[in-house]
Amino acid sequence: MTESPSPSTPRWKALLAESVTTAQALAGRFDLSPEPLAAVIRTFPMRINPYYLSLIREPGDPIWRQAVPDAAELADAVGSADPLCEEACSPVPGLIHRYPDRVVLLASEQCAMFCRFCMRKRRVGTMAAKDRRAAAIDYIRRTPAVHEVVLSGGDPLMLADTDLARLLELLRAIGHVRLLRIHSRMPCTLPQRVTDDLVHMLRDVQPLYLNIHFNHPLEITDRSRDACARLADAGIPLGSQTVLLKGVNDDAAVMHQLMETLLTLRVRPYYLHQLDRVCGTAHFRVPLEKGLAIIQHLRGRISGMGVPHYMIDLPGGGGKVPLTPEYVVAQHADHWILRNFENRPFRYSLH
Repeated sequence: MTESPSPSTPRWKALLAESVTTAQALAGRFDLSPEPLAAVIRTFPMRINPYYLSLIREPGDPIWRQAVPDAAELADAVGSADPLCEEACSPVPGLIHRYPDRVVLLASEQCAMFCRFCMRKRRVGTMAAKDRRAAAIDYIRRTPAVHEVVLSGGDPLMLADTDLARLLELLRAIGHVRLLRIHSRMPCTLPQRVTDDLVHMLRDVQPLYLNIHFNHPLEITDRSRDACARLADAGIPLGSQTVLLKGVNDDAAVMHQLMETLLTLRVRPYYLHQLDRVCGTAHFRVPLEKGLAIIQHLRGRISGMGVPHYMIDLPGGGGKVPLTPEYVVAQHADHWILRNFENRPFRYSLH
């Protein structure tokens, strides 16, 4: 456990200070043996803040699986530390430049909760983002092809309001940067972070897009609903990225409920990510066929706005590509045969 905060500390920071980070602390809350947990934590650190911890209904449930270390993390023989070759795509430390017109700036080294499936599991709690921001911003200034900057990490909303405002101000001052995007899990994992001060600050740096990250309907609580409402009321476009996870959301009914509920929060489902082949995450992997079946279920049964793009980030730095169910049954000179979401064939004339 971290040190107790001072009375003037913001509520979200006070909650962070009470996070569970050790095997003994977690074992004391549940009927667990600390030794297996400690073995995992030595390799892959743990942080579960009190809010997210309170969402766990029972060991092994979808919230538990995302937050609590599992011995399976140490038994992954096929994953790699950096399957997307992010390090090779980093012209300066803390910046990823894979696509011609946009970069990812790793703005923070910390998160409110260390997800067990994290794509940057190799760097959790170890990055020193503040020291390298100047070099990243200088690179963006010197690269006029960059039109969009995505703030990621870690979690950018872990920055203090003043630090985040200064970073956004510096980026907004670069003439060729047209769009800013923040990727954050905190509206889900620690919604207390979405304060009036934060919302007012973000509102003043438009155009700004905020992609948040929900994986299961149990993560949508009164507090997370309120956080999304505050952001949406301020005119900040919200999208959601979801990772397809075994034992969490690899079920068509669960995904249907999640996407439908997100729409009611004014959060547009954006991507459904196939899990990256990161070391320590093999037990979360879902077959591609099952992911496609879930997308096929959603199509036609939920508003088109609620159907995310099913994306796979190609190993070796190939970038993201969409996966879609096959709707073309046959192609003829004058017509195609297409099937609909109910698997019924239809003739489509080409003339």
